[in-house]
Amino acid sequence: ANIISSNLCVTMEKKSKDPRKKDVVIPPKKPKLTKAERRALQEKQRAAKGVKPTGDSGQKVQKTAGDPGSKQKQASGDLISGLGRHQIAPDAADIFTSKAIKLFSHLPQYKPLENVTSCGVTVKPMTKVSQAANLHPAILELGIKYADGSIRGANARCKAMMMAFKAVIRGYETPKDKTLSFDLDQKIKPIFQHLTNCRPHSVSMGNAITFIKMTIANLSRDVKEDEAKDILCEQIDEYVKERITFADEVIAEYAVSKIQNGDVILVYGRSEAVELLLYEQARKGGIDSFRVIVVDSRPLMEGRAMLERLSKRGIQCSYILLNSLSYVFKEVTKVFIGAAALMSDGSVVSRVGTAGVALMAARTCNVPVLCCCETYKISAHVQLESITRNELGNPDDLAVTADNTYGSILGDWRTTPNLKLLNIVYDLTPAEHISGIITELGILPPTSVAVILREMYPQDNNESDFR
Repeated sequence: ANIISSNLCVTMEKKSKDPRKKDVVIPPKKPKLTKAERRALQEKQRAAKGVKPTGDSGQKVQKTAGDPGSKQKQASGDLISGLGRHQIAPDAADIFTSKAIKLFSHLPQYKPLENVTSCGVTVKPMTKVSQAANLHPAILELGIKYADGSIRGANARCKAMMMAFKAVIRGYETPKDKTLSFDLDQKIKPIFQHLTNCRPHSVSMGNAITFIKMTIANLSRDVKEDEAKDILCEQIDEYVKERITFADEVIAEYAVSKIQNGDVILVYGRSEAVELLLYEQARKGGIDSFRVIVVDSRPLMEGRAMLERLSKRGIQCSYILLNSLSYVFKEVTKVFIGAAALMSDGSVVSRVGTAGVALMAARTCNVPVLCCCETYKISAHVQLESITRNELGNPDDLAVTADNTYGSILGDWRTTPNLKLLNIVYDLTPAEHISGIITELGILPPTSVAVILREMYPQDNNESDFR
C-alpha cells in the first residue's frame, strides 16, 4: 500500500510540473440578448464584412468590384438575396451544366458543337482536337451527323456506323512489326469513343461494335492484309443484311399474320420495322383493309415523316398528338411500337412517350401492344426505370415553336433563375404492358427474351454465328 501511494504521489507531481498543461478557464455565460439586440448585432457583422483594414493607419477601404474576394461573396449573396441576376452569361457548355436537373445529373449532359479541327470539321467539346485530327474523315462526318440529329433511329445509326467502319478498314495500313488483328482493334477504340462523345451510343451500336471486334480477333495471322480487309468488309455487309434488312422483312411477315380486315392500328412516332409491316399489309390485304392512326409528340415530331410515307402509299391515316391519345383509343384494335433496345427481362426501351401509349392501351383500354424489334437490339442488362440509364437531348428543342423561333416565355430560359428544361430521349415500357414481341425468330412473349439471349450468345459455344 505504501508503494502504491508513493507511485501516485510521483505521478501527481509529474502532472503538476508538466509545462504543457494549463489551467482550464471556463468563460462566463454570455448575457441573453433580446430580438432587437440580436438583429443589431447581425447588421453590425454584415457591415464589418464589407470593409477591410489596410496598413497601420487603421483606415478602412470599401471592397471594389475588382476584388476577387468581393466577387465571390457578392455571388453567394446574390444566390441568397436574389439580387444581381442579370450578370454576364457563362460559356454555353457551362450553362447547360449549371442548368442540369439533379435527378438526371449523372447522365451525360448535352453539350453543343463548338470545336473545329485543323481539317475544318466540327467536333464535340469532349473530344480533343488533336485526337479528332487523327480520325478518318468518314468518322468525323458521321460524328457530326450524330450530334446534329441528321441521322436518327437505332437502325439508321447502326448502318451508318458500319459503313463508316468499312471506310476505315479500306484505308487502313498495318504498321511494321505489328499484326493487323491487334493494331486494328486498338484503332477502333478511339473511333468508337469519338462517336460516343458526339452522342451516347445505342445498344444496337454496342452489339455491332462487339461483332466487329470479334471478327477482327478471329482473323488468321497467315491472311494477307488485302484479303483480311475483304473478309472484314464482307462480314460487315452480311451483318447489316441479315441482322437489320432481312430481319425487318421477316418481322413484317410475322406481324401481318396478326392483322385482320378492318383493324385500326395505332403507331407512335416512326419505326422502320413498323413502317415495313404496314407496307406489307397494304400489299397483301389491300390499302382499304386497315386504317392507321399516327400518334406524334414534340420536340422531334417524327410521326410526320411516318404519315407522309404512308400517305404516299395510299394508306388511310389519321394524325394526332400524344395529348389526344385517350380520345381515339375507343376505336383502336391493335398497337404496334418500335424499340431502341430490348432488355433481358422483356422491357422495351423506345422513344419517350412509348410507355404512356402502352400503359393506356394495356391497362385502360385492354388493347394488345405488339413490339417489333430485331434481335441485334437485345441487351443482357436489366433496366427497371428510365432514370438510371437514359439520354438527354438538346433542351433548346423544347423552347422552339412551330416556326423554329424561340417563344416569348422560354426564349431566355438560360438566364431565368429556377427554370430548367429536361429533354429526355427514351423511356422504359415494362414487360407487363407488352402483349408480344415480334422478332425475326418469331412472335414471343416478353418472358422469352432471356431464352433468345441464351441461344444467341451461348457461353460454351464459340462457333456461334450470332457472335
